[in-house]
Amino acid sequence: MAAIRFVQLSPAALSALIDGDLAAASTAAGHPLSDYLVSEAWLWRIRHEQILAEPASADWIARAAVAVGEEVVVGHGGFHGPPDCDGVVEVAYSVDPEYRRRGYGRAILRELLRRADADPAVTAVRASIRPDNAASLATLAGHGFTRAGEQWDQEDGLELVFLRPA
Repeated sequence: MAAIRFVQLSPAALSALIDGDLAAASTAAGHPLSDYLVSEAWLWRIRHEQILAEPASADWIARAAVAVGEEVVVGHGGFHGPPDCDGVVEVAYSVDPEYRRRGYGRAILRELLRRADADPAVTAVRASIRPDNAASLATLAGHGFTRAGEQWDQEDGLELVFLRPA
C-alpha cells in the first residue's frame, strides 16, 4: 500500500513555485520539490493569496505529498481552507501524472481524512468532482463519502458533491 507524508508549503515556497524557481521553492520547503508542482502555479497563486489574507489557513492548505520510502514528491494535497461555520472542510489533491495508478491518490486522501478526523472542529469532509473524472470518483470509493448533490464550478463545470462525516 502506498504511503505519503506531507511537506507544508510556506508562503516563500509558494512564491518561488509561482515564479517557476524550483530550487528556491525546494529550499524554502526543506525538501526537493518537483516540476509538477511548478506546473500548478495557478493553484499556488490562489493559495498564496489565501494565506496572506488569512494566515491561519496555512495549517489547512498547500502541502506537497512525498512518497514514504522513495522521498519523492508525487503530488499535493490539502483542503480549500479551514473548517467553515458548519465544521466542513473540502479536500483538494492531485497526483503527478508520472506517479498515477500507483495508489498515491488514495494515500493522499487517507492522510487528509486522518487530518480532518483528528480536529474536533471538523464535522464533515466534502469533495467535489466532475462526473467524467473516473479516477477521482474511484479514489473516493470506500472512504465513507456519499453523494450529497451537484454544483456548477466556473472552472470545471458540473461537479458532483460528496460528504463524509468526520
